[in-house]
Amino acid sequence: MTAIDTAPELTTRESELLARIPDGLFIGGAWEAGSAPQIEVQDPATGRVIKRIANATPEDGVRALDAAAAAADAWAATAPRVRAEILRKAWELLQERREDFALLMTLEMGKPLAEAGGEVTYGGEFLRWFSEEAVRISGRFGQNPEGTGTMVVSQRPVGPCYLITPWNFPLAMATRKIAPALAAGCTVVVKPAELTPLTTLFFAQLLEDAGVPAGVVNVVPTSNARALSEPIIADPRLRKLSFTGSTPVGRSLLAQAGQNVLRTSMELGGNAPFVVFEDADLDKAVEGAMLAKFRNIGQACTAANRFLVHESVADEFARRIAERVEALQLGRGTDDGVTIGPLIDDRAVASMGALIADAVERGARVLTGGSAPERDGFFFEPTVLVDVQPGSDILREEIFGPVLAIGTFSTEEEAVARANETEYGLVGYVFTQDLARGQRMIDGIDTGMMGLNTGLVSNAAAPFGGVKQSGLGREGGLEGIHEYLSTKYTLIPA
Repeated sequence: MTAIDTAPELTTRESELLARIPDGLFIGGAWEAGSAPQIEVQDPATGRVIKRIANATPEDGVRALDAAAAAADAWAATAPRVRAEILRKAWELLQERREDFALLMTLEMGKPLAEAGGEVTYGGEFLRWFSEEAVRISGRFGQNPEGTGTMVVSQRPVGPCYLITPWNFPLAMATRKIAPALAAGCTVVVKPAELTPLTTLFFAQLLEDAGVPAGVVNVVPTSNARALSEPIIADPRLRKLSFTGSTPVGRSLLAQAGQNVLRTSMELGGNAPFVVFEDADLDKAVEGAMLAKFRNIGQACTAANRFLVHESVADEFARRIAERVEALQLGRGTDDGVTIGPLIDDRAVASMGALIADAVERGARVLTGGSAPERDGFFFEPTVLVDVQPGSDILREEIFGPVLAIGTFSTEEEAVARANETEYGLVGYVFTQDLARGQRMIDGIDTGMMGLNTGLVSNAAAPFGGVKQSGLGREGGLEGIHEYLSTKYTLIPA
């Protein structure tokens, strides 16, 4: 049975930090109170409201776009080195304030404090990476093949951008979108998730301190995302939409973006296979599984969703995994020793219960966990299921929680077929010591990313994104800044 502790009241340190977090809309370089009823932000470990903040209306959203459009030309004309130095300054300020950001994420999202610290490091790397890429935007110059003229290919900012971030990585998803946009010379309107808006507001304050000019970054949290987004997306001044979230919402946003032919980046749902072959190093496979499944309490689009283990090693793999999972400690993320925090809300808890009930009804067995403990907050025991049968909901739906579901396979061909048996294609994980087989998996499993003998793939220097229903475009890496640049070709006759 997973160890459980009880969640404490807010400490003086926590209360003082929350008091310093801006509670307004950030539009045109000014903090505004807003006119709509406030958003109540909860601590998912307790269910208690920890802060109330301004709630943007559609009119507020349009004013934010007004500010972004007004600042667009000046920011685009700002020297790349100046943009780079501002992003570098933001990275330095984030290092100075890392403990505050980590604690804030734990309070509003629930992840253990150590993991929140890891997100500060990861999120900060997008600031540092794109500060370096800002001065490397380049083009081409040369004679055309016919010798009749000179071709000039240049890059320029796409224009004002609307960035919609999810609740599960409040800092990293903001930096992963804002940093390349600013590096490219674009201005932005950011809509953070209603469940975890505080980190983005705190980050906007940091950007202001780093020297980002008024209107370049605008933040409009809201409790009515559709109403806020529709007029922004319909406005002809907007030229780019970037969204991280569910596939159904992404489809709807793409349809709206199509009316004005916007540039779009969509990082949508996942259903990641985690394939363990008979020759795998099981120590590495188990370690990779713990990372790929239980990082961020399983609430990640990159989380391993379907564990496909060769029948010859499935029992041993499951035994080792269950042993590790039983040692996890469930509790409030600020408490010493806690390794699994709460889920984001009561709907997430109910979803875990329904997925497990369906799998068990179809023949799966619960090795450990399997239920929600009786306590305040939105907790669910980390769970291991074995003998999960094809057709189970848990193999088709994105789990987004600490439930590890194991099925078996017999042949390599079966493993590949089952790994690809999904509409999603964000990331896959493969464990094998056969290099030739590893290459076949890279070529054969249809995902935008893959971890070969590792359970963690995300890196600011690498392109993040998927195929099929998992989205389009890439964030991070050399590719990331080009999502915010348009290419212009000019011919100069000889």
